[in-house]
Amino acid sequence: MSFTRGVRGATTVTKDDPEMVLASTRELLSAMLETNPSMREEDIASALFTVTEDIRSVFPARAARQMGWDNAALMCACEMSVPGSPPFCIWILLHWNTDLSQEEVNNVYLGEAANLRPDLSERQ
Repeated sequence: MSFTRGVRGATTVTKDDPEMVLASTRELLSAMLETNPSMREEDIASALFTVTEDIRSVFPARAARQMGWDNAALMCACEMSVPGSPPFCIWILLHWNTDLSQEEVNNVYLGEAANLRPDLSERQ
């Protein structure tokens, strides 16, 4: 039986540079695939990419398209501006159709974003 599971990930960049944003997003997506080895692009129902308001140069979903994610529904949005949150941050929420339980799903936090969820970052 297949369920839709949420897979979370986040990373940071040092500035709003299109190539840096795309490279970091590709790195995060690759890490999400690597830590969930049974994940395949065709099993991704959709992906939500959010960024802090200081990233405006490029849609991070473009990185997924560059990786060949041609069929998944992708959407970008601006993250809430919460005092103390890390700057230049990119979040991804994948909706994955899988037989795994939610406890078996691995979330990925890279760079300064590892400080957002140290409990999950330690499991990587």
